[in-house]
Amino acid sequence: VETSYMEQIYQLRCSAKKQLADTVTPVSIYLRLRDQFPHSFLLESTDYRPNKKSLSYICCEPIASFRVQNESIVQQFPDGSEEVTSIEDRSDVPVQLQSFVSRFSMDIESAYADLNNGLFGYVSYDCIRYFEDIAIQDDTDESRDIPDIVYFVFRYIVAIDHHKNEMVLLENQWGDDSAQDDALANLEALSYLIVNKDFPVYSFSQAAEPVSNFTDEEYADVIRRCQWHIQRGDVFQMVPSRRFSTSFEGDEFNVYRALRSINPSPYLFYFDFGSFKILGSSPEAQLIVKQGEARLFPIAGTYRRTGDDEVDQAAIERLRQDPKENAEHVMLVDLARNDLSKHCDRVEVEEHKEVQLYSHVIHLTSRVVGHLREGATAVHLLGDTFPMGTLSGAPKYRALELINEFERGRRRAYGGAIGCLGFDGTCNHAIVIRSFLSKGNVLHLQAGGGIVADSEPEKELQEIKNKLGALNAALQMAEEI
Repeated sequence: VETSYMEQIYQLRCSAKKQLADTVTPVSIYLRLRDQFPHSFLLESTDYRPNKKSLSYICCEPIASFRVQNESIVQQFPDGSEEVTSIEDRSDVPVQLQSFVSRFSMDIESAYADLNNGLFGYVSYDCIRYFEDIAIQDDTDESRDIPDIVYFVFRYIVAIDHHKNEMVLLENQWGDDSAQDDALANLEALSYLIVNKDFPVYSFSQAAEPVSNFTDEEYADVIRRCQWHIQRGDVFQMVPSRRFSTSFEGDEFNVYRALRSINPSPYLFYFDFGSFKILGSSPEAQLIVKQGEARLFPIAGTYRRTGDDEVDQAAIERLRQDPKENAEHVMLVDLARNDLSKHCDRVEVEEHKEVQLYSHVIHLTSRVVGHLREGATAVHLLGDTFPMGTLSGAPKYRALELINEFERGRRRAYGGAIGCLGFDGTCNHAIVIRSFLSKGNVLHLQAGGGIVADSEPEKELQEIKNKLGALNAALQMAEEI
């Protein structure tokens, strides 16, 4: 990488150990490792479809990091060095993130090349100001204050293949050749912890009833203000959101355990950043990049699910015919195509308005695919598609401005993206929805809905409640674990 000075490239060696995983689960592994290794991450998938690889990951012991906070970029490297840069130009942030990814090179056996290995972390919704020339509101509320971006490179990664009941233990090392001699011993010690270590289980309880940043009538007024701008032609659609907060005592990992049981989803995550945690069960990818192909999966169009097959089948048919829900979906598919076209060619809609069922809602989903142009990177695509139109609206720029004007407080993690940026140029990120931000013994949950000209405020209020249904159910179940 050529810059104003010669940047050091960190050549990582990756050792691996494979073993059966038929007596352990991702949750049990995480519980065994989290006390031994602070700042551990858990990523799960319950998308166990035939003939499709389904993997979960547990990551622990960071050896490098990239953090954006308080108008500074802080980069820490495996050799213990640190670089701190003041943000003079906001557009430099994605450039520096790509530079950080490029400073790592990886040697890994071809048998394990398909496993995610790279930077694990998140980009908060408030990072829109680094990808667009747009301001975000001042927010003095420190109760939800978190860095705009955090990514870690981890020493240990445990990858579980659910179809084969196998797991691979990876160790990323940097240093002289003597470090490689310790690799097998380190992986044997990690294996012993995974299989044999006892782990404590703690209780969870809510300390107060949830409170919101809007009353029902105040949020209905936001909806009407959105419709006023739609009717005058400023936007076609907007996605305002509403936040709830509840204080708690005990271990919020119980909330994650309950949520993954109630609302199994393609993207389950529990990321422990020390002073705060981000946990959730997201149905929607932010961006997937692999082998030169980028994929988006816009979700728009929502009906309530009851659990009664006959009632739900009737709801599916109504959803397929609902002009408002279908119009919303088509707009956001077009937005996804436009976003990918910035750095992709041959952009196509491969699946259109497929029905997907979740614990409390029924969604319409599509798949949009593009092929990266020469020189385009996953970080480029992340900026192009951020935030997803399903969290903003169309046209996106004006919708973002109005959201910033109407909502009370910054969104922080909600509406951002969480996952892995691979050393090999891949990307697999989920949108941070159906999620909690935990900080200072308070859990913050948030949901939004797409507003168009003929939206009815009462139905939109109900949609928020439907989307938060699994989260509220998880809070209740967690107290019983």
